Order: sequence, then C-alpha cells, then structure tokens
Amino acid sequence: MINDINLLDLSKKYSFADYLTWTFSERLELLKGKIWKMSPAPNTSHQKISREFFGVFYNYFKGSGCQLFHAPFDVRLPDKSKENQDIYTVVQPDICVICDQTKIDQKGCLGAPDLVVEILSPGNTNREMKDKFQIYEEAGVREYWLVEPNDKVILVYVLENNKFIGLAPVTEADTLKSYIFEDLEIAVDQLFK
Repeated sequence: MINDINLLDLSKKYSFADYLTWTFSERLELLKGKIWKMSPAPNTSHQKISREFFGVFYNYFKGSGCQLFHAPFDVRLPDKSKENQDIYTVVQPDICVICDQTKIDQKGCLGAPDLVVEILSPGNTNREMKDKFQIYEEAGVREYWLVEPNDKVILVYVLENNKFIGLAPVTEADTLKSYIFEDLEIAVDQLFK
C-alpha cells in the first residue's frame, strides 16, 4: 500500500492493479499508464453545469436500463485483457451513461460508456481535448460531449467507423440533442444559467 503520492515515480507506467494499492487522498487518472493528477475540487461553475446535466439525465434515463454516474467514478478502459494488471487507463469522467449492465461492477465501469460528458476546467483543457479524446475514441465511447463553460459552447463527437466525427458546435441559444439517445434534448441556456 502506498499512502503518499510523492512516493510514486511519475515517469513510470502504472496499471489498475497498482492503482488499487494507493491509499492517498489525491485524485488522479491513469492515461495509458501515466499518472495525471486531477485538479482540486472543481469550481462552482463546473459543479452547477454538472448538476444541471445530471438532473436532465436522471429524469431521461430513469427506468431505461441505462445507468448514470458522475465523478468520482472509475472507468477502466482495457486495451485487450481485462485483468487489473493489464489495464493502463482509468478515467473519471464528469458524467457517464452506461447501458451495458455487464460493464458495471463494484470497482466502477469496465469498458467504454455509451456517453461521456467532460466539463473543461482551467488546467485540464489539453488533457480533455486531446489525450482523453483519443482514449475515448479508441475505447469505443459512442458519444463524447466537451463542455466549455467560459464560451458557453458544447462540442459533440459521435463515433462512426471507430472515429469521432465532430458535429456543429452547440451554443447557448441552441438545443443540445443526443445523436444516440432519441429525444434526449437540453436547452443549453439552462446548463449555463
């Protein structure tokens, strides 16, 4: 057991098996085996947007068979083997929707969620827009929403033929519509109020 993050070699590659032995309080993600420290508690704007999404999603998915989770919630994205020592990517999306119940266990989710929402915060833009974009695409996340609170815009990516296709940006005056979940619509101004 490692109880101090400073005891870790940040240049080393770690697996989910390693991750399970860490008892320190800092939150982090593993992106292809590399440690990414998560920022301290998200700011108020981030939390308000997350709450609005969660409320709409909760009502939409209630009784649907799909499950809704918000951070902190571990999503393990295996490359090939599903053994803990062979999993090198563990992320904590702000919000995720998982419709395949076999992917959910006591440790979180094993495999790609159907829908992932990431809300950008200062300091995580590059990781969310580049690193996690690529990871979610490779893992098979069907729909990925990137929320930019400062500009009040949402970027929607839909997986087609194993590649994310970017749809037109959704702005404050628009209605955000899911590509994969029929009738899931959100007035964007409601998210940013």
